[in-house]
Amino acid sequence: MLLQLRFCPGPVPGCAQCRSFSEEYCMDVEEIVALSVKHNVSDLHLCSDSPPRWRRSGRLEPAPFPPPEVDTLLKAWLNDEQQGTWWANGQVDFAVTLAGNQRLRGSAFKQTSGVSMTLRLLPGVCPQLSALGVPQVVPELLSSDNGLILVTGATGSGKSTTLAAMVDFLNHHTDGHILTLEDPVEFLYQSERCLIQQREIGQHSPSFADALRGALRQDPDVILLGELRDSETIRLALTAAETGHLVLATLHTRGAAQAIERLVDTFPAQEKDPVRNQLAGSLRAVLAQKLLPDAQGGRVALYELLVNTPAAANLIREGKTWQLPGIIQTGQQAGMQNFDQSLAERRAQGQLQAPALNNPVRNSFRE
Repeated sequence: MLLQLRFCPGPVPGCAQCRSFSEEYCMDVEEIVALSVKHNVSDLHLCSDSPPRWRRSGRLEPAPFPPPEVDTLLKAWLNDEQQGTWWANGQVDFAVTLAGNQRLRGSAFKQTSGVSMTLRLLPGVCPQLSALGVPQVVPELLSSDNGLILVTGATGSGKSTTLAAMVDFLNHHTDGHILTLEDPVEFLYQSERCLIQQREIGQHSPSFADALRGALRQDPDVILLGELRDSETIRLALTAAETGHLVLATLHTRGAAQAIERLVDTFPAQEKDPVRNQLAGSLRAVLAQKLLPDAQGGRVALYELLVNTPAAANLIREGKTWQLPGIIQTGQQAGMQNFDQSLAERRAQGQLQAPALNNPVRNSFRE
């Protein structure tokens, strides 16, 4: 799609693509995205009534191009069902593949002064676990035949990237059937040693719960759940984890212990104890993550890992989640670590920008 734009100079010093105000330049959306990738942009914010902005290293900055026609992009990118959602609800989530297999995850919404769109740029190549620097025990956890592994963190903390790296690891190191349930589908996988099938909520199934209910009859070895959104989906995920499936899922919490609390608190009081028992028996691990600016101008992840050892399982069963941070801090023999320990490791490796070195972990992130 070719968008007729006037390409204006922006806050990117030394960029040969940034032209003068007076120069007319025809720029299509692929070029906008390519420029964003070049400058390590994670998100684009496009509005019909104001200049675009992009997020680099966690900071929102003016972007060096004028606003494209958001309505035109939506008409080109949304299928009929998504168009119906857009007109009915005034907002819609979607994903799109551009030239060169560049994937975008988008969220469009109507607001007081027009239409806005946020685009998350997804890596063109599926990341590898080793490149992300996850705790060394994670590949071993992925070798489990069953159980629940949670990836948690704030919005924009890289949960989807970590899940994709887990799927990629399984795809190249195990033989099995991987079924992904996502809203929307983000990373696209090619079956290697594994058979990988991807389903998009809204397009292939009406809800996560319906898709997961069907998945239990589709002979998967591994089920990836884009998000645990409600009690029904959580209950089905726990059942799947108990009945011979490895379940990978995300949750929006800031730490590993909070993830347990969030899952349990989704249920009414009379169901909390049975859910705690299920979690104690089926949970394999919780991997929480946050991002900091790195020394190269990008971002690096810090990880907190809770492994469900017998001691951790007892605390979960008894509802004593406030004691889990102590288990994590002293559980290095089982591969566990907290954010402070992860920060110390990144610091020792020289991976952090100077301003981040002395900041307490709890104050160092956009959450």
